Amino acid sequence: MSFISLREEKNVFILTLDDPENDNTFSPEVFDEYDAILDEIESSTHNTSLLITSSSPKTWCNGINLNWLMAHTAETDAFIHRLDQFLLRVALLNLPTVGSLVGNTYAGGAIFASALDFRFMRDDRGRFCFSEVDIKLAFSTTMIAIIELLPNRQALNELALTGVRVGGEECLAKQIVDRTYPQEELFEKSFEYAQFLAEKDRTTYGLIKHRLRKELLTIKRD
Repeated sequence: MSFISLREEKNVFILTLDDPENDNTFSPEVFDEYDAILDEIESSTHNTSLLITSSSPKTWCNGINLNWLMAHTAETDAFIHRLDQFLLRVALLNLPTVGSLVGNTYAGGAIFASALDFRFMRDDRGRFCFSEVDIKLAFSTTMIAIIELLPNRQALNELALTGVRVGGEECLAKQIVDRTYPQEELFEKSFEYAQFLAEKDRTTYGLIKHRLRKELLTIKRD
């Protein structure tokens, strides 16, 4: 079974999350697919960008597959470590990254979105939420470093400590996302921005991003 797919269009890699039955959540099998796709993207050398969207209008990504985790509690530490490494890899990808948040973006999915360079969100439906405080899974040190990429410290503090769910327009006001659009415009506008970023010199862009995120470079990557 394939959980995600990748295609390239007009110098933009489009990664589509395609497991709506499981809310596009993370499991070891899903991470295996991400690793293979990220290997392909990182091995490319031309100027490009990465746009991450979802085939479901309801959900972008809801983080950890809790059913899998509850059935494999002995593997919790190893799984969280793998999630940390995935988040670091996404945050430090050597190209521009854009999230097209078409629906609910919860917990680990919200951290995943925070690792991206830019976030565009649907304005009318869907919620952004750090639900860790309610599902009793504390942020790891790496996860904290990732969500601290968000510019509004007050909003970050509120979301991380309360688990409050916020919609597109409130996310825009809190500087969690960069733009909001109606559902019918979201992908097109996200793609246009990804095309704009794909014109940037990839080496220069990567250096600037890594220097802006220098704290992440000090975290151990396996």
